[in-house]
Amino acid sequence: MVPTVALLDAGDGRRLERFGAVVTDRPAPAATGERRDPSAWSAAAIRYTEPGGWEARSPHPDPWLVAVDGLTLELRPTPAGQVGLFPEHLAFGDWLVGQVGDRPASVLHLFAYTGVLTLRLAAAGASVVHADASRPTVAWARENAARSGLAQHPIRWLVDDASAFVAREGRRGHRYDGIVLDPPSYGHGPGGRAWRLEADLDALLVGCGAILRPAGFVLLTAHGRTTDAAWLGERLASAAPERAALVEAGPTILRAESGATLPLGAWARIMRS
Repeated sequence: MVPTVALLDAGDGRRLERFGAVVTDRPAPAATGERRDPSAWSAAAIRYTEPGGWEARSPHPDPWLVAVDGLTLELRPTPAGQVGLFPEHLAFGDWLVGQVGDRPASVLHLFAYTGVLTLRLAAAGASVVHADASRPTVAWARENAARSGLAQHPIRWLVDDASAFVAREGRRGHRYDGIVLDPPSYGHGPGGRAWRLEADLDALLVGCGAILRPAGFVLLTAHGRTTDAAWLGERLASAAPERAALVEAGPTILRAESGATLPLGAWARIMRS
């Protein structure tokens, strides 16, 4: 069976991917090697360049739907060069479903984007708070929930600054069985507050530790080109010292059908106990 989402090749600073019916050609600064399958790149229906934006190279649906992990997601090219799905997130879905298991679970998902992991958690039976700073992105995630038959599941949709929301939850005494967060290297909240991973992550993780139940799980991912797995694991262990021995960390790497590899940051996590 042909995968609906796949990295086809990477190299020369670009990535070639299949998203359902559409093949895309986009920048990838971490793709520093040579392309393994140069002939495959002619299949790209759309190509993104900076500063030119998206260029249509052959007829294609816009937007289009893709079926992945039992979900139905709408994808479309964005001005930032994205399509509405980070393929590297798909690798964490089964682990998260395993953390939910057959026990009730309340999960906070920060920097939640268009919701693929929120929807995997909801489909597994978790109640989820989905928070992102972008109102259009949260609306997109809600549309994906409806397309996936999950509109009636217990998902709370929030447009909010992650750090501010976590601080408020701490003051309210709210607690979660799991926290998933995918902070950017750099960004801005709804009020214009700047976010920088290296400067702001520690305080956010401390806040998350205060609202995580003692046996709760955490999944932290970051996608900066220089984000190191050991550094990310140390940050998570420092924020939850009582469970530091349970921290796992590793690199996030996509492997292409051509044999090329594309490093995309790192992850760190703590299993629910």
